[in-house]
Amino acid sequence: NNIYNIGAEGQLTMGAIFGGGIGIFFHDTNGFWLLPLMILGGAIGGALWAMIPALLKTKFNTNEILTSLMLVYVALLILDYLVVGPWKDPQGYSFPKTRQFSESGRMPLLFSGLRVHLGLIITLILIFFSWFIFSKTIFGFQLKVSGFSPSAARYAGFNQNTLVYLAFGICGAFAGIAGLAEVSGPIGLLYRDISPNYGFTAIIVAFLGRLHPIGIIFASLIIALTYLGAEDAQLFMQIPAAVGFVFQGLILFYLLGADLLVNYKLEFKN
Repeated sequence: NNIYNIGAEGQLTMGAIFGGGIGIFFHDTNGFWLLPLMILGGAIGGALWAMIPALLKTKFNTNEILTSLMLVYVALLILDYLVVGPWKDPQGYSFPKTRQFSESGRMPLLFSGLRVHLGLIITLILIFFSWFIFSKTIFGFQLKVSGFSPSAARYAGFNQNTLVYLAFGICGAFAGIAGLAEVSGPIGLLYRDISPNYGFTAIIVAFLGRLHPIGIIFASLIIALTYLGAEDAQLFMQIPAAVGFVFQGLILFYLLGADLLVNYKLEFKN
């Protein structure tokens, strides 16, 4: 059976903590090496957090959906502790936030007047990397076989435990980089609510994109419109922004319902 990583929100948060922690430590330092080091830290943080459910799955056969989901809230509590405790900005009065990163620790903007930054380019690179891995490598083939037919993978001699570690590690690293990109953008610091559930929204994006790297590009644009539309609806029409999450849930519901109707049919027997 397929293995699902539901904990991208927690891995995103830990990536922001690891990478942002480097930015806080070098808050008064400038150098071209700082941002790459923060990105690496974000990837490591997300990957390490994803290794926990992978380890529990391979060693104790625990349900990775439950463990990865529960670790989300652990990561959020760790972030909450850091921004109100040891990492709190001493000049921030009562606001739970850290000191700002230096200019070298921020993603440069791609266009003046817009908030689009280097994270977009990094995302496109990671998408191409994912497509190459799944389409052109033996590792990608092994992942597909293990997901569709674990018995066939065992018969072929694939090491399923290794595949689980690598899959979770890569997924966690990508989520960690996303978290670092979020906090090292125009805001340039850590605070409590760094993510409006981006990690959970990624689940909808993945299914809407049909689990294909290229499809995910178009799916992410559609979901981004629900975020922007919800903000405008709240601003101009006094409609709660939570309506955007309702639309996202409906999109996933209709998509899964369509899959069910396409792949199965009802037969009535006398």
